[in-house]
Amino acid sequence: MINLEVPRKFTTLVDQARQAAVAFLRPNSRKYDRAEHTYPKELDTLAALLDGLSASGRGAGTGGVRRSSSKSSGKVVNGSNMSLALGTMEMCWGDAGLLLSMPRQGLGNAAIASVADESQLARYKGKWAAMAITEPDAGSDSGAIRATAVRDGDFYVLNGEKIFVTSGERADCVVVWATLDRTKGKAAIKSFVVDRDTPGFELVRLEHKLGIRASDTAHFRLDNVRVPASNLLGSPEILPDKGFAGVMQTFDNTRPLVAAMAVGIARAALEETRGLLSSAGVAVDYDRPPSTQPAAAAAFLEMESDYESAYLLTLQAAWMADNGKPNSLQASYAKAKAGRSATEITLRCVELCGSIGYAETELLEKWSRDAKIMDIFEGTQQIQQLIIARRLLGKTSAQLK
Repeated sequence: MINLEVPRKFTTLVDQARQAAVAFLRPNSRKYDRAEHTYPKELDTLAALLDGLSASGRGAGTGGVRRSSSKSSGKVVNGSNMSLALGTMEMCWGDAGLLLSMPRQGLGNAAIASVADESQLARYKGKWAAMAITEPDAGSDSGAIRATAVRDGDFYVLNGEKIFVTSGERADCVVVWATLDRTKGKAAIKSFVVDRDTPGFELVRLEHKLGIRASDTAHFRLDNVRVPASNLLGSPEILPDKGFAGVMQTFDNTRPLVAAMAVGIARAALEETRGLLSSAGVAVDYDRPPSTQPAAAAAFLEMESDYESAYLLTLQAAWMADNGKPNSLQASYAKAKAGRSATEITLRCVELCGSIGYAETELLEKWSRDAKIMDIFEGTQQIQQLIIARRLLGKTSAQLK
C-alpha cells in the first residue's frame, strides 16, 4: 500500500528545497528569463543542496537516481526517487529553468546513475552530464536514431548530429545515443559518455526558446569523435529481445521527475491565482458545490482537482521505482497527466487573471511558457499515450504505431 503523505524523513529536505526556491529561484526567475543563455553563477552555492536531494547510496554524487533492490528484501521504502520528486516540485515552484541549470542535475546524470557500472559511477562522480538523444530526423521516435558508433580497437568512433540538448554547453560531459548497426534496429542503440572537450565534438549553436530560458539548449555535431570503449553504458552486445529496453530504462526514472517539475509549476500558478482571485473578492469555498459558486471559483476548483491527480500519479511512479517495481506504465501516466495538466492549468490561470495574468507584472505568463516543455521533452504527450495504449492492450511497438 502506498502512503500518499509526505514521509516524515523527507520533511527537512522538502523544507530546504522550499527555502532555496523562496530565497533565490523565485526572486531571480524573471531576471534569467530575460537574460537567456546567461549562466546563473549564484546556482553554484545551491548545487550542494541538489546533490543532497539526489543522494541515493551507490548513485550518490552522480546527480541521478537508481532503481531500488528493495523488492528482494520485501521492505517498503521511500528512497531517492521519492525524495528527488518532492524536492523537484518545490524547486520548480521557484523556477523550472533555473532548476534545469543546476550543476550535476542533468538527464545524463540520471542515465549514468540508472545503468552505469561501478567503475563508471566512480569515474563520473561529481560530473555534470547532459543527454543527447534527439536528432534533426529523429525526434519522438528514439528508435530512428541515425548517429553511428563504430568500434575501432579500444575506442568507438561516433558520427552524427544532436539537437535540443539541455545544458549541453555547460555540462562536463554528454551521454550520446548512437546505433552500432542501423540494420539491426532499436536493439543496436547504445549510450556513450562523451567528454565535452573531446576532439570532433562541436557545439553548433544555442537555441532561443519559448520557456525555461535560464537553461541552455544546445545543438551538437559529432565528427569522428573517438570515445573509449569503457564509456559505453551497459552491455556492448546487440540483444534484439532487450537491447533497446536497457537504454530506455533511464526514462522510467526520469519521466516521474519531469512530471514533478510540471506539478511544481502548476502549484505555483494555482497559488498565485488563488491570491489574485481573493484580492478581487472571489472566494473559493471548499464546502460548497462548484456549481453554486462564481464561475472563476468553480474553474479554480476544477484546476485544483486536475493538479491533485497529477501529483498523486507522480508520487506513485516514484514510489514504485524506489521499491523495485516495474513502473514504465505509471511513469508514462504521470508524465502524460502532469505535462498536459500543467499546460492547461497555467494557461487557464492566465485567462482567469486577465490583463494581470498576461502582463510581466506577475509570473503567470512565464509559467505558462515554461509549462509547455513539460508536455514535450522526455517523450511528447502523444508518445506517452502510445506507450500507455501498448501497455494496456498488450501490443508491441510494431503492432501499435
